[in-house]
Amino acid sequence: MKISPRRRARECAAQALYSWQLSQNPVEQIELAFVTELAFIADDESQLEDDKVDMPYFRKLLRGTVEHIDTIDGSLRPYLDRAEDEVDPIERAILRLAAYELQFELDVPYKVVINEGIEVAKVLGSDDSHKYINGILDKLAPALGRK
Repeated sequence: MKISPRRRARECAAQALYSWQLSQNPVEQIELAFVTELAFIADDESQLEDDKVDMPYFRKLLRGTVEHIDTIDGSLRPYLDRAEDEVDPIERAILRLAAYELQFELDVPYKVVINEGIEVAKVLGSDDSHKYINGILDKLAPALGRK
């Protein structure tokens, strides 16, 4: 099944944000590491067409999420069933990215944002991560006026 470059961008952005959350390294350093790795992979002749990443969107998601992290965390907080630091780090990264898209990427339909969050969670999260992500985003979207 072909995966869109935007989905790949979201997956990479979630991984980069996860790394930023755990390392607290400057986001520019994390971004450079990911861009370098992706460029190395792209140079490999065995790369499939399906592995393309929308790099401008990857950068926009990562930078935008970090730039607006306080606003994003504030919007998510009422819908979490536990303290923020108790949320699985990859789930937290996915939630933050989706919340960024819901709040600041208004050209992306809210249903797409929610679906993409679920799909990224299926790839990167634990078995039930996608259910947790879905539950929170389904509550967040209308609170942000996106339903």
